[in-house]
Amino acid sequence: MSSKVACKFHPDAPLIEDYRAGDQICSECGLVVGDRVIDVGSEWRTFSNEKGGEDKSRVGGAENTLLGSSDLSTIIGPGRGGASFSSDGNAMYNNRRTVSSSDRTLINAFRTISNMADRINLPKTIIDRANNLFKMVSDGKNLKGRANDAIAAACLYIACRQEGVPRTFKEIVAVSTISKKEIGRCFKLILKAHDTSVDLITTGDFMSRFCGTLSLSRDVQKAATSIAKKAVDLDIVPGRSPISVAAAAIYMASQASDDKRTQREIADIAGVADVTIRQSYKLMLPRAAELFPQDFKFTTPIENLPQN
Repeated sequence: MSSKVACKFHPDAPLIEDYRAGDQICSECGLVVGDRVIDVGSEWRTFSNEKGGEDKSRVGGAENTLLGSSDLSTIIGPGRGGASFSSDGNAMYNNRRTVSSSDRTLINAFRTISNMADRINLPKTIIDRANNLFKMVSDGKNLKGRANDAIAAACLYIACRQEGVPRTFKEIVAVSTISKKEIGRCFKLILKAHDTSVDLITTGDFMSRFCGTLSLSRDVQKAATSIAKKAVDLDIVPGRSPISVAAAAIYMASQASDDKRTQREIADIAGVADVTIRQSYKLMLPRAAELFPQDFKFTTPIENLPQN
């Protein structure tokens, strides 16, 4: 059981820490209560834009356990003085760190995944899952001949779905340099070769994000969620993708409210064509009365909703 450090004359007085001397001092009487306190802060500050090339950091980069050669390494700093150079003026000591081709592939892929994730604001948990998945695929050697960027994009897509925050293929394509068809092929090959499973996407996976991007009210989002769920449950939109059903539900809910959005606005956010939204909307419109929640406040009655 650890005892609290306090001044014996003023037990309730706050203590002042003198990091330079390593002392804890009573703020009331100045008594040194504790000495040799370990400073957990950094030794000094370094700034990347400082000139001179001197890096005072005495530790290396963070260890990456996914790399085969994740041991500590030594980097020789820039030479100073005559002892650092030979008679012809060349440096006598150089950094000679070799990186295997497999590690180089992993490093480049991890950088690609991180860059893509940053552009669509994905958290580090998804980046870590995607990195682990790429490492598994790389070790399995089942996707030889496929571009590493395509595999990395497919791993990021799978990681998003496994973490419960799915992104559409078009969103992944938008931040990568690979075509949707190639990412789709790698996605299927990874699932088949490595017995990896992903949950089926539903309309609810995209609803809050699409509505938030469109700046729709909470009532419209609630109505759109109800419309999409009931349309799927009642099998009104057979064969339609969850994304197009969600987009059509948002269009129907917004048109019935005073916060209207056009098909073009919704299509740009959802990444689907206008005609795709229109086709799903036409299937849902005849049974709109069954789809809206009972407490929805209509600004535009169902009979006055757009017919296409």
